[in-house]
Amino acid sequence: MQLDDLDFADDLAILSQSQQQKQEKTTSVTAASAAIGLNIHKGKSKVLRYNTACTNTITIDGEVLEDVKTFTYLGIINEHGGSDADVKARIGKARTAYLQLRNVWNSKQLSTNNTVRIFNTNVKTVLLYGAETWRTTKAIIQKIQVLINSCLRKILRIRWPDTTSNNALWERTS
Repeated sequence: MQLDDLDFADDLAILSQSQQQKQEKTTSVTAASAAIGLNIHKGKSKVLRYNTACTNTITIDGEVLEDVKTFTYLGIINEHGGSDADVKARIGKARTAYLQLRNVWNSKQLSTNNTVRIFNTNVKTVLLYGAETWRTTKAIIQKIQVLINSCLRKILRIRWPDTTSNNALWERTS
């Protein structure tokens, strides 16, 4: 095995179709890493089993690696391959980013166009970070749209019982 360009490697995911292949790849990566002076931190290394009943352990130098149900690698990955946990985390982070910019949203000195641009660059990017790795479903798309629409309505000061269709909202902010 050849390891190239690992100057800043601190995360690596090994994908395998069988238990034997998983152990062989783990052993091979461990040996190749050691040959170039890199050490694998056994305490930080995790095993996530996807769609298998096999429970045989994976080891590095005789030390058993921890089995987990979920982990973060370019987003949150769980044993079912779903994206719900990652989407929920991204929505929470985007909501936090939105709330931190409360003074911007309340400013009467900024045009709507500039306020929406600030929203797109500072909130939407947080929300959609890693979205290309998500298994998108109608439910996930709806959750994302609900947050975006809610934020845009607050930015435009559209309050209940005033109504504006989502299409009109998007036209005003695009």
